[in-house]
Amino acid sequence: MSDNRAPAYLRLLDSEELANRARKALAHLEHCDLCANGCHVNRLLSTRGAVCRTGERAMVYSYGPHFGEEPPLVGSGGSGTIFFSWCNLRCVFCQNWEISQQGAGQTVSPEELAAMMLELQERGCHNINLVTPSHVVAQFLAALVIAAGDGLRLPLVYNSGGYDSPEALALLDGVVDIYMPDMKFADSAAARPCLGVPDYAEVNRAAVKEMHRQVGDLIIDGGGIARRGLLVRHLVMPDNLAGTDRILDFLAADISRNTYLNLMGQYRPCYRADEYPELNRRPSRAEMRSARERAKTLGLRRLDRR
Repeated sequence: MSDNRAPAYLRLLDSEELANRARKALAHLEHCDLCANGCHVNRLLSTRGAVCRTGERAMVYSYGPHFGEEPPLVGSGGSGTIFFSWCNLRCVFCQNWEISQQGAGQTVSPEELAAMMLELQERGCHNINLVTPSHVVAQFLAALVIAAGDGLRLPLVYNSGGYDSPEALALLDGVVDIYMPDMKFADSAAARPCLGVPDYAEVNRAAVKEMHRQVGDLIIDGGGIARRGLLVRHLVMPDNLAGTDRILDFLAADISRNTYLNLMGQYRPCYRADEYPELNRRPSRAEMRSARERAKTLGLRRLDRR
């Protein structure tokens, strides 16, 4: 494609590498390592033992234009979100626990998922925003081959919890235009009782490094719309439980001071948070102000303006 604003996956479509990636991803499902849990379950036959509780087909809770995302994703037409059911994490404070932990939604075929993408494009969305996609990499790649072949031309946003495997990210290299990972916790010991995984921080830092290597800093066009790059989200927790200071240090020192960062202040006790006293309040205004001031001190000045 001669248009340098065209989605990355179109180059792979033209060379037939996109279909090859989809075939490789499907083969991974036979001994699944497509998220950092590494369950090695044959998901073509069963979901028993798999943390994500998702088999050969993805489940979708909802899809449509979303106007509550970061401004460079929303523009005037909205971000074309597809909310996948289930998750590869077990966050005890999840605000969408009915979707992520109870699996509300419907099973969809690759053709149905492709049709959703194309409908979002028809409705004027600026991108296809895959929400919680870490456990359905193979499924959305299969759908993307169909959608791109039928005329999809929107940037692809990979909106994950940040617990992504090297195997999955290798398959997504040159496919994803915008990576939008969470950086939830700086310390795995603090994360383990909250997220249900033993090594979140190490996996997360490695994943964010690889995402940035693939797409670089966030590029925003003249119309204010994100075209390519890394956008990081971090949810500020009470009493610095998430290690906000260490996450900011990592971004400034090991990723880029030009990282587009959303320091989110909307944490509130949800789901099972009331079982954990340290999680049972919202962060204060002073805690949020401290996080923003530290970011600016470190030179991280591309902070989401909301």
